[in-house]
Amino acid sequence: MAKIEFDKVEVGQTLPPLDIPVIEHANLVRYAGASGDFNPIHNDPDFARKAGLDGTISHGMYVMAQVGRLCTSWADQKDIAYFGVTFKAMTKLGEKLTIVGTIKKKFEKDGKKTVTVLVEAKNEAGEVKAGGDLVVNAV
Repeated sequence: MAKIEFDKVEVGQTLPPLDIPVIEHANLVRYAGASGDFNPIHNDPDFARKAGLDGTISHGMYVMAQVGRLCTSWADQKDIAYFGVTFKAMTKLGEKLTIVGTIKKKFEKDGKKTVTVLVEAKNEAGEVKAGGDLVVNAV
């Protein structure tokens, strides 16, 4: 992975988007096994409906992991100073996500160059499911 070059990025520049295939039940089962999060709202449709949902929903952290994939495809993991999101809407089975990033700030302080990127997971209707910041140490 190449270093992010401070002088070669501009505020407003977008990162290449990452398209996530349709979220299926199997994705959530695998994620539950990997994460240890076996909350039945993620894998039991009847339980999810009894809890007031239309059916099972994705783990928020599964969505965040997809956003993280965009981050590490753009910047070397060791150069990431911060990555965090806020969950904005539930992600349901059958939704397809696109992960996007837009450079929102760059600054230099005490010789340290930093780039901040707004990162978001959106469904096909443009609804933001999770959004936050990626902060990268640049050269």
